[in-house]
Amino acid sequence: MVDSLNRLEKREAPDSATAVGAGGPSAPATGAGQPAPAVSKKKRRKPRLSTRVLRSPTVQRSVASLAAGFLRLVNRTNPMAFDPPDAYAQYIDRAPVIFTMWHGQHFMLPFARIFDFDARVLISRSHDGEINAIVARKLGIRTIRGSTARNPSRVLEKGGMAGFLEMQSALGDGACVSMTADISNLASRRAGKGIVALAKASGRPIIPIAYASSRRIDVKSWDRATINLPFGRATCAVGNPVDVPADADAARLEQARQAVEASLNEATERAYHIVDRREG
Repeated sequence: MVDSLNRLEKREAPDSATAVGAGGPSAPATGAGQPAPAVSKKKRRKPRLSTRVLRSPTVQRSVASLAAGFLRLVNRTNPMAFDPPDAYAQYIDRAPVIFTMWHGQHFMLPFARIFDFDARVLISRSHDGEINAIVARKLGIRTIRGSTARNPSRVLEKGGMAGFLEMQSALGDGACVSMTADISNLASRRAGKGIVALAKASGRPIIPIAYASSRRIDVKSWDRATINLPFGRATCAVGNPVDVPADADAARLEQARQAVEASLNEATERAYHIVDRREG
């Protein structure tokens, strides 16, 4: 939740290197035998005060407690309906499943489980991810730490492989898992390949879900996040399941990725259509 309420801007480190070039005003001429002028290394700025404060475990626990309390209030004051109404009956025989949703639309999903048993959610190892993990645990959801890396060279650092294997193991143990379909800070509402790879490896279906409330704040962020507000009405729309065969090749995985994206977009549009009581 905090990653949408408190966007921590990343600032580029200043380039303090001394310019060296012929005729440059700050580049002294060098003669034979003279060493080249030293070029200073880039200096990394210290994190801003707000960033350092949010990294404090005490502050993280306090923020998480406030966030969990707010989400409980929103849940209690927004009567929620599933669409379709018989989602439990339709999909219980397919459990355990991989639930998926878009970034920024996931805050209320701990209250929107269509299966009332063990469910675990993938949460990044970032500092704001730590707050999200504490919130999830306070709401009774077990967590798996890790995330997909935008840079493939950072997969191990971000815990992507460990998270993938832990989710696969959880599904094998009969638990449902939940993860966002899109990759953080990349194109909004575009499904990544990680979720279809998990479906292929585990043999479990992907079920897209979308939560919407009639009273909300739509944030102008990369993920088009929504902050749900109390005293309205809510809907959890369930999309068409997507299966990925164990022998799927690259082309079939891409088809599955597109199917997840389309199903999740349809469920999201349907959820907002219902709570906003649009005609047609």
